[in-house]
Amino acid sequence: MSEGVDGQGQGQGQGQTPAPRNRRIHRAGNLHRRGSGEDTEGPEEVERTPEPGAEHGDSEEQEGEREQASHAAAPGADAGQVAGLAGQSQPSAPDGGWGWIVLVATILVLALTLAFPSCIGIFYTDLQTEFNTSNTETSWVPAIMVAVLHAGGPLCSVLVERFGCRATVMVGGVLSGLGMAVSALARTINELYITAVITGLGFCLSFQPSVTMMGHYFVRRRAFANALSSTGTALGLSTLPLISNFLLNEFGWRGSFLVLGGVLLNCCVCGAVMRPVGPGSGPSRPKTPQGPSKPNSLRAQQEREGLKKRLSTVLFGFVAFLRRHMAFDLLVSNARYRAYTFGVTWMMLGFVVPLVYLVPYATDHGMEQDRAALLMSILGLVNIAVRPVAALLFGLPRFRGTGYFVYMFAAAVLVNGLSNAICGAAASFRVLLLYVVIFGVSMSVIGSLLFTVLMETVEMNRFPSALGLISMLESGTLLIGPPLAGMLVDSTGQYSYVFYACSVSVSSSGLFIMGYFYYLDNRRDGEKGEKTKKPSGFYQKPAMILVPECEHSHVSLQERKANDAVNVTNV
Repeated sequence: MSEGVDGQGQGQGQGQTPAPRNRRIHRAGNLHRRGSGEDTEGPEEVERTPEPGAEHGDSEEQEGEREQASHAAAPGADAGQVAGLAGQSQPSAPDGGWGWIVLVATILVLALTLAFPSCIGIFYTDLQTEFNTSNTETSWVPAIMVAVLHAGGPLCSVLVERFGCRATVMVGGVLSGLGMAVSALARTINELYITAVITGLGFCLSFQPSVTMMGHYFVRRRAFANALSSTGTALGLSTLPLISNFLLNEFGWRGSFLVLGGVLLNCCVCGAVMRPVGPGSGPSRPKTPQGPSKPNSLRAQQEREGLKKRLSTVLFGFVAFLRRHMAFDLLVSNARYRAYTFGVTWMMLGFVVPLVYLVPYATDHGMEQDRAALLMSILGLVNIAVRPVAALLFGLPRFRGTGYFVYMFAAAVLVNGLSNAICGAAASFRVLLLYVVIFGVSMSVIGSLLFTVLMETVEMNRFPSALGLISMLESGTLLIGPPLAGMLVDSTGQYSYVFYACSVSVSSSGLFIMGYFYYLDNRRDGEKGEKTKKPSGFYQKPAMILVPECEHSHVSLQERKANDAVNVTNV
């Protein structure tokens, strides 16, 4: 017997009832010792019988009980075992430190992925001339690239869960660089479609895990980090068009694609610094409700089961897969997530189209290629100037937990849609410059709040699957948006109708998000008001009035409702 146990037995023999070591343990449950102090055999026989209602205690008290019980069960446990038990809990987000390195890497990833399809407009005319295609056929190239970027969300979610964010980002960098380099060897427009799929898939595998990693590294400063990371898109919009225009003049579109493929390999470097902060961002194995895995017995059991049982198992696994990676259950149960998903999906029908058709629209009205590319660079510079300011503004404590982010997001979407009408009105450099400034400011706010609103709408552990579902639904509208615009140009011969159509699509989505969330907030406030007005069971009990003769009389609920005031005299 150890010395700690002997001392404990002596203490019990003297005082008959041992004093509790911790008041929190004593309050949650009673510790019963078997036998007297001399018969105590050790801490292994300590039993804990919780009192009624003890399970309703706070989590801190339960954690304290477990810690105290572990110390009592193993008085000689070394520090390594204790540290191993403590390391099982998920670490909190650092909100700084190495997170700033991850933030810089995310900025570069967004610059190389989200902003890259917009620079395809620089090569738009050359691709038409090379392959002798129409506007509709040529517009499929950036449309496929953007659509696959968003449609690969479920696949990206699976890879993140299996291999972690770091490995997934690096694989995406390899795919995007390879797809862009192979595009330089394309001989037909159909081959360019295939390489666009490879490049877009690489963009998806690099972009979505980077955003997910940001959510794990920042909690208190999440709005600030998301807004600041969105400056990567602005950085790409301001630099990639100028770089693409320079490469086009020097090497042609094929040489430009080859060089840009090498530039995209830098996503691998950015992914290498994204080390996991906890179990949520590293590789993990999905938990199954079947308990510990037993391959041999499970295989034998499956052989004995019939076809019906196997089909039910497969169906259950498929439903669990959809819930884990595509968040269809949130689409049904969470009204706010459903409204946000539909609004953002409809917005994407016309949100990216102006970035593709701005340069062809300007050159079609006699503007030089260099000045048209300068408009895209100005758009990126506006984003660079506005997004850090938005990051500082949205990171203030007064905006945390207020629920105003979604309304600011919807207002920015509305302004962005209305600004497209300015571009369709005239094609002079001054008018387009005004359009670029307004479009850039509203785009900055949208990019700063797009993921912040989603993180406030769903729990963080469901964010990858929620983002994957939104991205998959967005891919449909992003895929058909540029080709529909190309069909409109081919049928009318005017680019201005494209911007008018985009104005209607984007502004209507902003009105929908604003109106629906306002309705949901009013309904929630009304339900809270009804709960506060409803009397509790304590006040529904019969009241007792003390009369001068000190006689007791019970008053029914009907009489109490009639008499709002109850007087108590001679107490």
